[in-house]
Amino acid sequence: MTAHQEELEWPVLPFGRIVGQDELKRVLEIAYVMPSVGGVLVSGERGTAKSTTVRAFARMVYGRLPVTLPINATDDRILGGWQVDALLRGEPKQMKGLLEEADQGLLYVDEVNLLDDHVVNIILDVVSTGLLVVQREGLDHSGIRVSFSLVGTMNPEEGGLRPQLLDRFGLMVPVGTELDPAVRRDILLTVLRFEEERKDPDSQWLREGSSADEAHLLRLNAARQAARRIVLGVEAAELCARIAIEFDVTGHRGEIVMAQAARAVAALEGRGAVSAADVGFVAPYALMHRRPEASYDDAMVWAAKDEELLHQIVVEAGVNEQVHGRS
Repeated sequence: MTAHQEELEWPVLPFGRIVGQDELKRVLEIAYVMPSVGGVLVSGERGTAKSTTVRAFARMVYGRLPVTLPINATDDRILGGWQVDALLRGEPKQMKGLLEEADQGLLYVDEVNLLDDHVVNIILDVVSTGLLVVQREGLDHSGIRVSFSLVGTMNPEEGGLRPQLLDRFGLMVPVGTELDPAVRRDILLTVLRFEEERKDPDSQWLREGSSADEAHLLRLNAARQAARRIVLGVEAAELCARIAIEFDVTGHRGEIVMAQAARAVAALEGRGAVSAADVGFVAPYALMHRRPEASYDDAMVWAAKDEELLHQIVVEAGVNEQVHGRS
């Protein structure tokens, strides 16, 4: 099925038409512009448009819906195996797994915290190495090169992830129910309109949204190319290290992700160098799931005191402004 056929059969709200979820949208863009940041973990309760936003983003940047990993997926469905019906006929045929199907696209793992740890480990290993190694049941692939974006969602009320797995996700963004009445009204009106417009194959509203997404993708791809040329200065590197120390982050993955994400922000803003404000902007997403207290499920938040400390550190680095925009 072509991308155009898929779009007609399964209409998706255009990314630019989504109301709210600005943080989630920006983090998805950062991870696309700088793939080396790793996967994105989205934490939030049900009904907060997590899936809608991820699907719209995948359609915009990859031209197809994400490959979705079901909670009850078996190892052979994930890694690949033998087609059972063909085996019964004495005709051994290999079947691609979901990880291989997601190549050059987006793998979406809903409720990742409910998966077995070994499954999450397999997925994260493939993301970090770019190699899918299969050695099971007569299959022996020393390494299939695959490349995909990973987005996992979780509802913290249903349990968390072990710290070792949390650390493997590059960025983490919490989402919640919108509290602004005007924004909430606009979300409702957008959803109702989409339900009507999706029935019309010639919907001008959806066509205009898709055209806007195409233009936005051009900007994202330009930023993706530009990000490779942006070098992290010594001052910005020192700031990344200091922030990680001040927030008691174990290991070095936090500051590495922070630095890569800051390069993406600079590229998205059309600048050729990373500023302290760029580092301050991405710091919460790179660190909130890597602090020691994140082991206690209810502590993966960025509180006002955290924002105050971050602001103080960045101001001392020479930026006299609010760096993240949260109250």
